[in-house]
Amino acid sequence: MAAFDTTRPFATVTSGAGVAHFFSRAFGAIAAWNDARVTRNELEKLTARELNDIGLVPGDIEEIAVRHAR
Repeated sequence: MAAFDTTRPFATVTSGAGVAHFFSRAFGAIAAWNDARVTRNELEKLTARELNDIGLVPGDIEEIAVRHAR
């Protein structure tokens, strides 16, 4: 199975603090939600045997997806 990195660098905004900061945080929240969604969908495609091979059970999927997105 192939692995790929979906992390995004967080750009800090020093000027135009109000509006730019709001949009920066909003984009970060949307990106984190999407990363969790993609991770969850990929893990849900695996069979119980495949999950067991990597040390997971189906009940772990949500926790892993949310933790991965942080």
